[in-house]
Amino acid sequence: MRALLAALALEPGRIVTRARLVDWIWGDQPPADEVNALQALVSRLRRVLPDGVIEADSGGYRLAVAPDAVDVGRFERLVGQARAAEPAARADLLHSALALWRGTAMADIALQDSEAFDAAVARLDELHVAALGDRVDADIRLGRGSEMVSELTELVAAYPLREGFVAALMRALAEAGRGNEALNLYQRTRELLAEELGADPSAELSALHTALLRGELGERAESRRTNLRAELTSFVGKDDDISAVANLAITHRLVTLTGAGGSGKTRLATETARTMLAELPDGAWLVELASVRAGGELAQAAITAIGLRDQALLGGARAGDPTDRLITAVRDRAILLILDNCEHVIEAAAAFADRLLGECRRLRIVATSREPLGITGEVLWQVEPLALPAKGAEASEVGASPAVRLLRDRADLVRKDIGSDVHTLSAMARICRALDGVPLAIELAAARLRTMSVDQLAHRLDDRFRLLTSGSRTVLARHKTLRAVVDWSWDLLTEAERGVLRRLSVFSGGVSLEAAERVCEDEAFAGEHVFDVLTALIDKSLLVADGEGMPRYRMLNTIREYAADRLAEAGETDLARRAHLAYFTELAETADPHLRRAEQLEWLSTLETEHDNISAALRGAIAEGWAQEAMRLVAAVGWYWYLSGHRAEGTELSIAAASLDGEVSDEVRAMAYAIVTVFVTSGYGDQYQAQEWILQAHRVIQRSGYRHPLLGFVEPLARMLQEPTEFLPAFDPLIAGDDPWVRAQARLSRGRLRLTLGRDETDVDTDIEIALTEFRTLGDRWGISSALTFLADRLAMRGEFARACEHFEEAVAALTEVGAAEDVVSARARQAQLYWLLGDERSSTSAMAEARRYAGGIAWPDALAELALSEAQLARWRGEPEQAHEHLAAVWALLRDAEIGDSVRAKAMDLYGYLTEDLDKALAHRTEALRAAMEYTYPPLIAEVLIGIADLALRQGQYEQAVRLLAASDGVRGASDRSLPDVARITGDTRDRLGETVFTEAIRDGERRDWRELAEVTLAW
Repeated sequence: MRALLAALALEPGRIVTRARLVDWIWGDQPPADEVNALQALVSRLRRVLPDGVIEADSGGYRLAVAPDAVDVGRFERLVGQARAAEPAARADLLHSALALWRGTAMADIALQDSEAFDAAVARLDELHVAALGDRVDADIRLGRGSEMVSELTELVAAYPLREGFVAALMRALAEAGRGNEALNLYQRTRELLAEELGADPSAELSALHTALLRGELGERAESRRTNLRAELTSFVGKDDDISAVANLAITHRLVTLTGAGGSGKTRLATETARTMLAELPDGAWLVELASVRAGGELAQAAITAIGLRDQALLGGARAGDPTDRLITAVRDRAILLILDNCEHVIEAAAAFADRLLGECRRLRIVATSREPLGITGEVLWQVEPLALPAKGAEASEVGASPAVRLLRDRADLVRKDIGSDVHTLSAMARICRALDGVPLAIELAAARLRTMSVDQLAHRLDDRFRLLTSGSRTVLARHKTLRAVVDWSWDLLTEAERGVLRRLSVFSGGVSLEAAERVCEDEAFAGEHVFDVLTALIDKSLLVADGEGMPRYRMLNTIREYAADRLAEAGETDLARRAHLAYFTELAETADPHLRRAEQLEWLSTLETEHDNISAALRGAIAEGWAQEAMRLVAAVGWYWYLSGHRAEGTELSIAAASLDGEVSDEVRAMAYAIVTVFVTSGYGDQYQAQEWILQAHRVIQRSGYRHPLLGFVEPLARMLQEPTEFLPAFDPLIAGDDPWVRAQARLSRGRLRLTLGRDETDVDTDIEIALTEFRTLGDRWGISSALTFLADRLAMRGEFARACEHFEEAVAALTEVGAAEDVVSARARQAQLYWLLGDERSSTSAMAEARRYAGGIAWPDALAELALSEAQLARWRGEPEQAHEHLAAVWALLRDAEIGDSVRAKAMDLYGYLTEDLDKALAHRTEALRAAMEYTYPPLIAEVLIGIADLALRQGQYEQAVRLLAASDGVRGASDRSLPDVARITGDTRDRLGETVFTEAIRDGERRDWRELAEVTLAW
């Protein structure tokens, strides 16, 4: 079968006749009934291949696959492409083609007396060797010969009479400085050719021998074609850049590598030039301009670098301009000049390059500079920092990232016990991120590992300029310390550029043009617009412009820290931070009313873009004790935090700001307290905290009134605390008001609280439906989702699970738009439970998977614990107690460093009560669940715990008591709930045991009795 498949695969998509197949497989000894024998073989092969792959047609068979589906087809295509490609691409294509080979062609097929098979193998082997020769030639032309000596030695041993391999090895030995060995190889080959073939070496091999004798190959010849030094360290992480820059240099005559100091511009330029040497008859030359002073002679630096003697320039004449003499010398040469470090002589370097390129038609230039030369025909290549590992990446991905690879490589030079465990790689990733992936900074950091651990280095990078001071003694002075690298760029700036760069250091996560203009505008820069200064800083590689349309400007962390030091030296830190805080406070205040309207997505996006700046401004205000400013920003940004999934951060910062001492206007203070209340009443704090903040906000607005719509809800909340049974009328003024968002939110709140606290279903659904209509009219997606979620829960309680899932689906769509990840998680988790109740296991699994996916972006442990509880509940319903226990264990793991809230504790203990088979343990769990639920004082949670106690009563044989507890649960909840399988199970079991009459009487008794008494009696049994 292998032989048949091989015969067909060698001609994919084409018909192979039966006669050829018989000849291929059986050769001179075909079977008596060769047609049936071949058909039987084809049938066997069809059974092990996908349907339709083998087709019968016109007296033969065809393998119905594309040529590229067969390795031979791919091999021949790649070899064909290589013949027409440029040198670097040719080598890559041939490497790819040869990588398809794993040994001798068709070595696992054994056919006797098949001349057709033997001929195919011979042809493929010849193609393989020919491609190998082409690849060797391509690599030699790219200057890789010295790296190939071992490989070529093996090839010559395997194919001693192939002069192409012998010539390649001679060149490689010469490049490696082993000319004598190359001459000896030639002599051995000459003798072998005479002995085996009676022939002399070819003209090409003889010419190569002559060139060796004349010293035209190898180190001496190479030294006349370049002044590039052999590097002592490997070049890590920029292989693709070398190829890209080389291609640019081939197609364009001036390529400028730009980038921040220490980004690796010089090394990339020299490594690129090294790969191009084979294509540059007159070589590649590094012209170092760092030591050339402003006004200095660039042409003389180039003459010195190339090693040209004055008398060789103009027939012995020494007089004349150095540039004229250089042009005369290189006018007709195919030569590459690397003009390195042009930034401090940028005008002179631009004029010099322009003249050289205009008069020397075969000259190419690769320049390195922190800003472009800015002349016609220049092509720019931005040298980016090394790629960093993604946050949360696996250890293997961290170790493979270019930045970490460089750190490991350089660390191995100073110590051998660095390690590669997960913890070490994580610390290395932190180091590389802190240093922005800048190669020089990483190398300076690696040098410090001689005397400190990776962890110590990672923790000390906050003081990077004092720490990273151990550069090589042989490098330029400005590359010996991290500060010197940035000092070099700073010294080249104008005063206006320095002033703007200093003030930009107060921004986090980038800066818009408008924000930069507001914070950086100053009388001192009256002669220059901020936009022009930003453009100059981008050109000088100190800023990067990101994004399409309206760009954002950002700087590397190292530049930012340096600029912050300069800001402090100038005594401008306080001024710049206040300007930064004022701008983002005004932006948030402008956005706030739009967050409750149809345009909320646009404004949420605006604030999300500036999230880091807003957080930095607020944290700075809190640290400085600026109470008015901090509370004002909290008041403006609080609703954004709540909508967009930043609730953990919003809770932390709003409480910190609202707790500041100092003089604050009543409206601002009341709003700050109200924002805190929003978070702590949404599960991000305890009820006692919430009560205090509500009452404080209420006292302030009673004294001064209010304007912001959110403050209208303080009165109903305060009334709820003071008169728990009579607070609902406090919503009436809000529902009768002019603000449509306030009306909708008031109806939503009144409906919820009427049911959960008042245990009254009257007009609840009407309120929510009206609220939903108003929210839809406004376009407030959060309001829409809140109303839909509540209605979905109501439908689920009535047993309308399919409609409830539809409501949840629409709610999730709205929540996803605003980015409220926590709410998406809870909605999907509940939807998963309802799909299971519908019997739709697939949809249930899918919904829970999406809940987990969104949970991956949440930092608030309580929200993650709630998801784990939902998963545990669903696992219990499915009859998977082990999985339920695993999810419960995850709850404790998530909250092990935090105080367990009463809500989470009550739900977890309730679940443990169901899962344990030991009645004593179940009793203990139920007791703890009830205690926590009563502390939390949320009726639906108490109702849920009462069902669990009913389950305990059932297991104890107290059937009537179990029924009474179910009735009490409905009473506490305000309605029955058909979405709880335990209710149906307990109801069915007790009705069967008691009979309808006793069961009904127990229901009535439970409706009359106090739930506390019923629970206590059961738990004391």
